Amino acid sequence: QVQLVESGGGLVQAGGSLRLSCVASGLTFSTYAMGWFRQAPGKERELVGAVSGSGGRTHFADSVKDRFSISRDNAKSTVNLQMNSLKPDDTAVYYCAASWSWSAALVGTAPNYDYWGQGTQVTVSS
Repeated sequence: QVQLVESGGGLVQAGGSLRLSCVASGLTFSTYAMGWFRQAPGKERELVGAVSGSGGRTHFADSVKDRFSISRDNAKSTVNLQMNSLKPDDTAVYYCAASWSWSAALVGTAPNYDYWGQGTQVTVSS
């Protein structure tokens, strides 16, 4: 049984930082690209960033490109999303997800990801 468990969400003031973590189990972690999505109330789920199975390639949405980074530790089956210079518009539920293919992961749509975490709330106050 595959499980993805996110942690690290919370309330932060604008300009602050948060680090989200996602621990995976039940899958061969290094063979999966990992993505971070977010969904704000009334909006569609969007891809924030993704990292290839090896960790050598990353992709970010334009809205976060200069502020967020992704890292992964395959030995610990963990992927992290470091979020700096947070803005109120970053407020959303953040999800980690696993995709069997890097090219599929880059498409950035939910059907291209095979497994999902339960989400963690990030709230940025102005």
